[in-house]
Amino acid sequence: MPKVIIIGPAHPLRGGLATFNHRLAKAFADSGYDCSVWSFSLQYPSFLFPGKSQYTDDPAPENITIHTRINAINPLNWMQVGRTIAKEMPDIVVVRYWLPFMGPALGTILRQIRKNKKTRIICIADNIIPHEKRPGDALFTRYFVKACDGFITMSEKVFADLRRFTQKPALQVLHPLYDNFGAPVSQAEARRHLQLPEDEKIILFFGFIRKYKGLDLLLEAISVIRNQPAAISDLKSQISNFKLLIAGEFYEDAAGYQALIDELGIRDLLILRTDFIPDSEVRYYLCAADLLVQPYRNATQSGVTPLAYYFEKPMVVTNVGGLPALVPHMKSGLVAEPEPASIAHAITEYFRLGKTHFIPHLRSEKEKYSWDHLVNAIADLADKSKKDDSQK
Repeated sequence: MPKVIIIGPAHPLRGGLATFNHRLAKAFADSGYDCSVWSFSLQYPSFLFPGKSQYTDDPAPENITIHTRINAINPLNWMQVGRTIAKEMPDIVVVRYWLPFMGPALGTILRQIRKNKKTRIICIADNIIPHEKRPGDALFTRYFVKACDGFITMSEKVFADLRRFTQKPALQVLHPLYDNFGAPVSQAEARRHLQLPEDEKIILFFGFIRKYKGLDLLLEAISVIRNQPAAISDLKSQISNFKLLIAGEFYEDAAGYQALIDELGIRDLLILRTDFIPDSEVRYYLCAADLLVQPYRNATQSGVTPLAYYFEKPMVVTNVGGLPALVPHMKSGLVAEPEPASIAHAITEYFRLGKTHFIPHLRSEKEKYSWDHLVNAIADLADKSKKDDSQK
C-alpha cells in the first residue's frame, strides 16, 4: 500500500486549512493509500495570531491519524521531525504552503525528508506571495520552494506567482468541494436553527474578516442599495426587506468596521455573528442565505467558493485574482468590480434574475470539483518528478 504523509494544520487546530487536510486525507484513504497528517504543536506564537483562538472545540475527525509534532519556531524540532518522517519512507509527502512565515520550518523539514532518496515532495500552494506582505517573504518562500519536487495550485494567480520562483513541474487543479460539513438542510430549517428571520432576503458574507476580503466595500454597497438605488438600477423593489448576515471572526481590529457601520447608518440592516463559526454550524449559514458575496480587494482562490458550490448557493464575486474563473458571470453568479456601486448593482441584479436562473449552472460547474481529481494530480506529479530525476 503506497504511503502518503500530509504536512499541514489539522485537529485540534481550526480553520479552512485543517478542514481541507482532513478531507484530503480521507480522499487518499478512499483511493487505497496509507495516509496520515503531521500537524503543529505550535503553529503561531500567540502574539502573531490575529484571531481569538487557534483551536477548535469540535471532535477530532474519525479514521484519520494525526501527529501533532511540528513547532513552527524551534529549528531543533524541524530537524527532528524531518528525520522522523524520512525514516517512515513515505512515497509522497504533500505539504501545504500558505504563508512565508512557515518557509523556514517547512523547508528545513523537507530537506531532511529528501535525504531518504525515496520520498517525492508535492506542495499544495495556497499562496506564494501573501495578501499582507512582510519583510523576508521572498527569501523564506525561495528557501521552501527549493525543497519541493512539484506543485499544485488552485488558481491562475498563484500559478503565475509560483513561476517567479521556480520552473519545477506544476499543475493547476480546481479547489475540490467541501462535502464534509453535513448534508444541506432547507432554508427554513437553517433559519430556525440560527434564529434568523424567515421572511427576509439574506445576503451572506462568510469567513474570517481581513482587509483584503473587502467587507468594508460590501458595507458601502449595502448603503448604496438603501440610499442611492438610482445609481445602480431602477429595481429597488426587487431587494427590499433584506439583511446582510456577517458570519466570521475578525482577524483585525473590529473598531474600524463598527465605526463605518454607524457612519453609513446601516446597523439595522445587519446581522452580526462575528465569532468563529464551528464546522458543525457551517451548513446552516450557507443554507440560510439567498446569496453569498465575496467582495475581495485581491484574491488567489477562495475556500468559500467550493462551499457555495456544494450547497448550491449563487455568488457575487469581485473581478480580482482567480475568482472570475471560478464563478462564471451570469452562470454560477455575478462578477462585479471591487467598488461599492458595482457590488450593489450585482446584488440587485441577482434578485432581479432569481435563484432559478443560476441553479442549473451551479449544478453543472460543481461536477468539476473532485477530490479524486486532486489525488490523481498529486500522484501524477510525483511520478513525473521521479521520471525527470531518473533522466538527469
